[in-house]
Amino acid sequence: MARKIDVSAGRAALAAVRTATEATVKPARTDLATAVRYLLQLLDEKAPGNSVEVRVPPFGAVQVVQGPRHTRGTPPNVIEMDAATWIDMATGVESWDEAVAGGRVQASGTRADLSDLMPLRP
Repeated sequence: MARKIDVSAGRAALAAVRTATEATVKPARTDLATAVRYLLQLLDEKAPGNSVEVRVPPFGAVQVVQGPRHTRGTPPNVIEMDAATWIDMATGVESWDEAVAGGRVQASGTRADLSDLMPLRP
């Protein structure tokens, strides 16, 4: 089982990323990684399951949403995006529909839709 990120550490990393972004400075890689993993952890807690894989390379991936369990090979429902898009979507800065329409989210499969789960409200 993956190591859980402490809530205070996750929120601190998220705040550091937001502060850097607002100042148009590149956030520290460790803060970015922790913020992404913390938000993926929140998604897993909100929608546990194994039917959709959400990937935010190179920082993390999680399988979520109840449904048919996937066990081998490439999952049939995959969502992938960069870290900035994931953080914006998870925190409500950008909606699922805006990110998809802007081409910042690659989603395949009939269950590959997080619109009902966003934002996470960390």
